[in-house]
Amino acid sequence: MRDETAHRPHERLARHLADDLAAVNALIRERMTSRHAPRIPEVTAHLIDAGGKRLRPMLTLASARLLGYRGEHHIRLAATVEFIHTATLLHDDVVDGSEKRRGRPTANLLWDNKSSVLVGDYLFARSFQLMTETGKLDVLRILSDAAATIAEGEVLQLTAAQNLSTDESVYLQVVRGKTAALFAAACEVGAVISEAGAAARSALHDYGDALGIAFQIADDLLDFSPEAKIGKNLGDDFRDRKLTLPLIKAIAAAEGEERAFWVRTIEQGRQQEGDLETALALMERHGSLEATRAEALAWAGRAKAALAALPDDPIREMLSDMAEYVVARCT
Repeated sequence: MRDETAHRPHERLARHLADDLAAVNALIRERMTSRHAPRIPEVTAHLIDAGGKRLRPMLTLASARLLGYRGEHHIRLAATVEFIHTATLLHDDVVDGSEKRRGRPTANLLWDNKSSVLVGDYLFARSFQLMTETGKLDVLRILSDAAATIAEGEVLQLTAAQNLSTDESVYLQVVRGKTAALFAAACEVGAVISEAGAAARSALHDYGDALGIAFQIADDLLDFSPEAKIGKNLGDDFRDRKLTLPLIKAIAAAEGEERAFWVRTIEQGRQQEGDLETALALMERHGSLEATRAEALAWAGRAKAALAALPDDPIREMLSDMAEYVVARCT
């Protein structure tokens, strides 16, 4: 039987970077240990071993290798990026009251909220220890700025939730914070340790930013796709009253009874049987799913365009293919 995963860009990139990824995984396991608090590696391992694609650390490794880097700091920075990402997931699941992540019970469900928050804090601290080992102030600035932006985006999402006046500009701010900031930073620090010029740094930052936005828009679209296999149920965002782009577009087109439906289900949270089907029908009526897909494709196009300033290399081709793939998941 043909192995379809062999043709996925992130799988090809993982094979290309196999030795580097093995070193990153070894470093992650080394640094997630705790001599005094065994719950830390237990909670961390539950999430890190859950089958994530390691996409963000791969971006750091790929960026550095694309620019000819031959040292070892890209391993530390890739592990740093994964620790930051894992910490945010632990915190997010507590904030959202989630019970499933990557198809498995969340850490806050298996242990408790306190453990998830405190282990997330520990991983943030570990990430800062790792990033300082490169000895580059620019690396510390980029990743600490990203960490602050991520937190800001989460708070903005919290304040915008269930507010029907939330528009696409606010949504983009949230996405840039919660997702794109770390994608962009992961790419840019690879350029920094390679001592690349301003043009390459800017190109990789712009690629990561656009890729992260395309990735999140596609993820939000997948929530309303019956065929999606993303470790959660169809319409979870609707049930959780999260104003993602497909919903924002449908609400913006709503009047009269349609508007009243969104007020009841999203603002007031009074949902009943059949409401998800109604929501899907309204999104179909106003073309909000197709419009959302078009925006994801546009951001993927921006990501690919940013790569033009970088060296012609198989890694560049794989990064370009990845921009297409993150959107192709929801087509």
